[in-house]
Amino acid sequence: MTGAADQNAARSGQSDEWGGPAERAPASTPFTAVITRPSGQSEALVARLAARGIRTLDFPLIAIEHVRDAAALVAALGALDRYALVVFVSPNAVDRAFAAYAPISSIWPYALPVAVVGPASVAALARHGVAAPAYRVVSPAGGADEEAARFDSEALYTALEAHFGADGFAGKRVLIVRGDGGREWLADRLREAGAEVEHVAAYRRAVPEPPMAAWTQVHALLAGAPHAWLVTSSEGVRNLAELAREHLTAGEIAELHHAPLVTPHPRIAETARGMGFDRITLSGAGDERIVEALERLASSVVQPVQNHPAPGPAQSRMTDSNNSGNVAQPGAPSAGATSGSSPVRPAWAAATSASAQPSGRRGAGTALLWLVVALVAGGAGAGGFVLNRKLDRVDQQLVQHQQAADQQMAALRARADQAAAGAQQIDRQIAQLEGKIADAQTAQQALAQQYADLAKNHDEWTLAEVGQMLSSASEQLQLTGNTQLALFALRSADTRLAATASPQALVVRKAIAHDIEKLQAAPSTDLAGLAIKLDTALGEVDSLPLAGEEIVARTKPQAGAPADIGKIAAENHEPRWKAWLNTFFAGIGRQITSLVQVRRVDNADAMLIAPEEGYFVRENLKMRLVSARLSLLSRNQEALKSDLAAADAALARYFDSASKDTRAVRDLVKQVQDGSKAVVLPNLDTSLQAIQQYKSRG
Repeated sequence: MTGAADQNAARSGQSDEWGGPAERAPASTPFTAVITRPSGQSEALVARLAARGIRTLDFPLIAIEHVRDAAALVAALGALDRYALVVFVSPNAVDRAFAAYAPISSIWPYALPVAVVGPASVAALARHGVAAPAYRVVSPAGGADEEAARFDSEALYTALEAHFGADGFAGKRVLIVRGDGGREWLADRLREAGAEVEHVAAYRRAVPEPPMAAWTQVHALLAGAPHAWLVTSSEGVRNLAELAREHLTAGEIAELHHAPLVTPHPRIAETARGMGFDRITLSGAGDERIVEALERLASSVVQPVQNHPAPGPAQSRMTDSNNSGNVAQPGAPSAGATSGSSPVRPAWAAATSASAQPSGRRGAGTALLWLVVALVAGGAGAGGFVLNRKLDRVDQQLVQHQQAADQQMAALRARADQAAAGAQQIDRQIAQLEGKIADAQTAQQALAQQYADLAKNHDEWTLAEVGQMLSSASEQLQLTGNTQLALFALRSADTRLAATASPQALVVRKAIAHDIEKLQAAPSTDLAGLAIKLDTALGEVDSLPLAGEEIVARTKPQAGAPADIGKIAAENHEPRWKAWLNTFFAGIGRQITSLVQVRRVDNADAMLIAPEEGYFVRENLKMRLVSARLSLLSRNQEALKSDLAAADAALARYFDSASKDTRAVRDLVKQVQDGSKAVVLPNLDTSLQAIQQYKSRG
């Protein structure tokens, strides 16, 4: 009867006095890892877990779907020459971006660096043919220590700074390929470093709806089967909490919050802790570390041994009744009667009492007493064993909590180190700003002293101010070549001097009028426009076809309208069969000539260039155009002519002259050559000498 009571209690889900809930799994139940990655992205991880003897349940918490409008992604991938760096935030971003890039080109640009967050993204790039050393792939460097191996935006920015330098992003354009939404931390840091950042979405994330079969297995796991949840994103944690509210009971949600949860990153652990999960294990990035963490959890789960539990309240009542029936004396009330129940006497006890002597009764009572003592001792031993097992589990939970606390402390130390590094950088910037402020204050004091010295009388102050205006206009004229600004300064100076009656002011006004005439007669040169044309030519160099590379348009034979044989025979005064024959052979000749195109390349060196050598030809042409731009802005006429002539010669020699793109770039170079003839500008020496003579006389 005791065994039957225990079985009923186990089936009803009650708890005994010692061992806690009676819903534990039997010793033969295997450990299950619930994999919550998106569908189709866990094959390698599942194979590793199966090799370690761990059963898995595929329960995706994030669905990866196509973006509703891929126009922005296709446009960005079609203009990769505008970017100095492309960043992929995940393997999904790599796969979706290369799927959109395949119709554009089958080869990723060799000169364009690529940055990714973790080793899974590096492997995704390698699947698409982008791998070192042929390409520059920047990613955080993992360490042997799990605490030191970080794969996130912070670690990626540190790797980018080490690769390109602290000032390597100034004026550069960076493309970040990601899902819809996401963190802005990396983009903000790149903008602070001077980069122009653009985002494009390659995919979008959605909350999936797991099938009923998966929910059935989840219910079974939450009923007491040993298991752990693997969640690899903060969004997955939030989706799990949302789905649990819709599909689980309050008791199952409580069991879910107490279930072991494995995450690869401290940020995910913080999100899970905020959602109510209290048994979190930080594994570190990479499938190998995740497998090791799950294996440790599987080995730490203690399977309960099937022992007879200690007597419950119902068993105690039944045992007391039996014992009271054995020791009761005639006419005395039994223990069962005292407790409100009738004494129970088994058949063997009744037969013995009818035939045995009084000494036999005492011997039977002593045996029953020893039996009760043995049962009590056995129950105490079983309770002690169960209590010891519970204490072991509590110790294991404390160890896991301590490990989680250590991992959080390491993450906090890393953040503190980053904050300290940021504070040091801010201190350096503040010191630089203080130095600039001190220089500005010194200049301001010097300027104030200069104004105080020149304020002796109105005429001297006016002439000094005019001299400062002319000096600034002369410097601007030499630096920017802006004649309109110089003319404005000269006219302003003449207006100021017109209100002065000093004879020396008349001399200065005559000099200013002479310089105004020179500037008006000088040709106007748009240096900024010429520089823009050189920049446009630079941007088109990578797309120019080399000699012999231009793809010949596919030709199609076209049949002409049927000729009037009778009319042709009448015009040529020849038989119809002869006119038909001539027309037939003429048509065949036209069809054959339409299928053949003949192109001529006069430069044999251009045909001997290998495809991989075309990169160096383009880079040399770019260097010539950049040098020409610098010479243009510095108004170095000789160097400018030399660089433009060399660039035009390279375009004519090594690139396909039949291509309209090549002709367009050569036209830009020619326009710069024609416009640069007026680079030499007049100066304001006459006005400046008049002001200097006035100062020397004073």
